[in-house]
Amino acid sequence: MTGDVPYYGGRMSPAQAYAASHRMPPPPQAVPPPPQAPVPNAVPQGRDPLEALDHLLETGVIDQAEYDQLRSRIT
Repeated sequence: MTGDVPYYGGRMSPAQAYAASHRMPPPPQAVPPPPQAPVPNAVPQGRDPLEALDHLLETGVIDQAEYDQLRSRIT
């Protein structure tokens, strides 16, 4: 027997023999994404929900109607 190609009784095609002797390298490991930078004017975690709603209203993210609707769901 010569080379790295295994012998299977002549039942392999040349393409199969080539694939058997030329293994693919393992795929690269997934790299975790870098941590995201904090968003300016973001509401800190653990804050009171009503304070968070006030912050959203003050910064213009939600309008008064949305504020009233969300506040009624919290209280």
